[in-house]
Amino acid sequence: MPLSDATALIVAAGSGTRVGGDIPKQFRDLDGISVLARAVLPFGGLVDEVIVVIRPEDRARVAAILPGTTLIDGGATRGASVRAGLAAVKTVRVLIHDGARPLVSAALIGRVLTALNDAPGAAPAVPVTDALWLGDDRVAAVQDRTGLHRAQTPQGFDTAALRAAHDAFDGDAADDVEVALAAGLDVTIVAGDEDNIKITTPGDYARAERLLGHRPDMDIRVGNGFDVHRFGPGDHVTLCGVRVPHERGLQGHSDADVGLHTISDAIYGALAMGDIGQHFPPSDPQWKGTNSAVFLNHAADLARAQGYRIGNVDATLICEAPKIGPYATAMRERLCNIMGLDIDRISVKATTTERLGFAGRGEGIACMATVTLVKS
Repeated sequence: MPLSDATALIVAAGSGTRVGGDIPKQFRDLDGISVLARAVLPFGGLVDEVIVVIRPEDRARVAAILPGTTLIDGGATRGASVRAGLAAVKTVRVLIHDGARPLVSAALIGRVLTALNDAPGAAPAVPVTDALWLGDDRVAAVQDRTGLHRAQTPQGFDTAALRAAHDAFDGDAADDVEVALAAGLDVTIVAGDEDNIKITTPGDYARAERLLGHRPDMDIRVGNGFDVHRFGPGDHVTLCGVRVPHERGLQGHSDADVGLHTISDAIYGALAMGDIGQHFPPSDPQWKGTNSAVFLNHAADLARAQGYRIGNVDATLICEAPKIGPYATAMRERLCNIMGLDIDRISVKATTTERLGFAGRGEGIACMATVTLVKS
């Protein structure tokens, strides 16, 4: 659900060859998730939209990694790619982030958004603490490090101001802060994060692997969900966000999507934050007929706000009819869309009760789900 009137603009239109390997660095696997997906997922629930700027030849690959995400073809330079992405931004504020920074945290994103409340620009940085030398193979001089910072992303701006700054800028800049400063915009420095590294060389990739594997705050949680809805009048059921034709509908205060309700409950359970009824009481008329994606979005946003990523989802629908198999892939894709996960982390399957019990008698549909949350 929209929180910030901001768009995350992820720049991933480079070839990424210096890191080594046969594929661009943004598509390399990093502990089970691509570098690009790791750079994108922390923005979920914190911004209104995510736009990824890509090479045209990478469109199919990115669409598979980030289904439902807005994709924009980039240009020959970083500046051209940012300008192409800015043209599609509809929000008042924009956060521009490198697709090769996979360890950005929700807390850092929040600091940039907060700083934008009082300034037209804000960017994270880490103070330089090491001694600095000038020279090539020999030290020629010592450089004063006072006031020096190592720049990071996401860099946040008033969208209209940054568009104007890019239109007026001549040449290609190292980052968007340089463009903003050239236009006379004030940019507030917020605290960066030593772990928010940019992957450029094989050594950077190895460091990112170490950081993921040895973070002291590693936390893995598992949550279970179970829900039941009875059949009533209707000509279809909605399951995991997909309309499935059927001779009867499901009854419920919202749209009665038993799949999304169960997965939401599993996330709330993993967070030890109650169940769906506590967050969206059925006694409250504002939720009557609501699309259950709202509930799942809320649960996923809560997880991300506490620093968790959703590791995987396994849902089992329990019914004699309708047949789930023909719609299972569409359901997985819809769940990808809602939660921002790769499809290989989502399982939707079905079983019957061999005509035993309420499900066997065709009185309703049940669902059970397990969700894993990981903080690393």
